[in-house]
Amino acid sequence: MSKLASMKNIGKELERKLAAVGVDSPEALKELGAKHTFFKLKEVFPQVCLVHLYALEGAVQDIEFDSLPEDKKQELKKFSDFLKR
Repeated sequence: MSKLASMKNIGKELERKLAAVGVDSPEALKELGAKHTFFKLKEVFPQVCLVHLYALEGAVQDIEFDSLPEDKKQELKKFSDFLKR
C-alpha cells in the first residue's frame, strides 16, 4: 500500500488518479493543496466531482471528509462550481 492510500479519504481508485496527475505522495498532496490537486484531476478526469474535492481537503487536514466544517464545504463548492464554467 502506498502512503497516499494511508491518508484519510484516499482509496485505491483516487490514489491511482492522483498518481496519473503526478501527485504520488502525501507530501505532494499537502504541498499542492486540495484545490490545485482537484484542478489537475479535473483536467485529466472530467468526471471527478465535489465529493473528490472534499476527500482531498479532508486528506490534507487529516479528517474524514464529512467532518469538514460547513464554511469550508461552502468554499470548496464555490471553487468546484467555478471550474464548471
